[in-house]
Amino acid sequence: MIVLPNPALGPMVNAVAAACRICRLVQKNLVAAGRLSKGDKSPVTIADYASQAVVAEVLARTFPGIALVAEEDSSLLRQPENLKLREAVTQIVRVEWEGVEEDSVLEAIDHGRGEPSPSDLFFALDPIDGTKGFLRGEQYAVALALLEDGRPVAGVLGCPNLPAPGTGSGCLFLAVQGRGAYTLPLGTVPSAIAPVLVSEVTKTRDIRFCESVEGAHSHKDRSKLIAEALAVAAPPVSVDSQCKYGLVARGDAELYLRVPRDTKYREKIWDHAAGVLILEEAGGKVTDLDGHPLDFSRGRELTVNRGIVASNGRVHPEVLSAIRRTE
Repeated sequence: MIVLPNPALGPMVNAVAAACRICRLVQKNLVAAGRLSKGDKSPVTIADYASQAVVAEVLARTFPGIALVAEEDSSLLRQPENLKLREAVTQIVRVEWEGVEEDSVLEAIDHGRGEPSPSDLFFALDPIDGTKGFLRGEQYAVALALLEDGRPVAGVLGCPNLPAPGTGSGCLFLAVQGRGAYTLPLGTVPSAIAPVLVSEVTKTRDIRFCESVEGAHSHKDRSKLIAEALAVAAPPVSVDSQCKYGLVARGDAELYLRVPRDTKYREKIWDHAAGVLILEEAGGKVTDLDGHPLDFSRGRELTVNRGIVASNGRVHPEVLSAIRRTE
């Protein structure tokens, strides 16, 4: 167990680290029977549910009264035809939550049905961000943020398949508003914590640029036009999940663009809250395509924002200008 001196952040880190251990175990042993399809056809694995249950249990025990707004609920698991999957979720949760019964697991998952508040504290969780990457054995993240007054104030991002510098392990990113951003390899002691800072690249031709693997998530042709307008020389790196925020935060890239294919589409708060805080505390900048700050106070979606521009800050004005020129 990782125990950090900050009393608010420590339990969040412990919860995300536990969820990452569960996800690694499930990914290693993933079989076709361990997945479902939600109404939107995106895959759901036992790891999504187990990850949410473990994080929710830690938060409910440590921060009673603070709502959790999370991606999953137990409605599919409760259906009679999903008995085997329900049993599998309970079994994997017991790796971290010894002796837990099925009903308690389902209740913990449903703790994530909380409603976001524009002024009160609440948590936002994506138990597996980048589920399709998870199923491919590639990048995914466990993303947890604490929000207040419509802004993330603490965030933890677990990236089990993203190597920490100098190790073969995955890594954790963490940040507290006004206190900077940090990283540590998964499974290590707090003394391994190191600050992360964005790169010093200022010329747009030198930008290293991240985009989503899935074409449905972002308009890649528009991103290509923007990159050409910036004279970016390097090809984009396709990476699933909020790992992209971590890569920009630690200086492995300078830009992450998410240009929606559908003008009516709005991002979910749990897909960005933790990553935004970590990148901003590392010295970067995050806005929507119009240059507006992301507003997390409008419910479960970023209803007043269009797309995402996340950068090292130094190239942000030029990127926004290129977006305007290529509209």
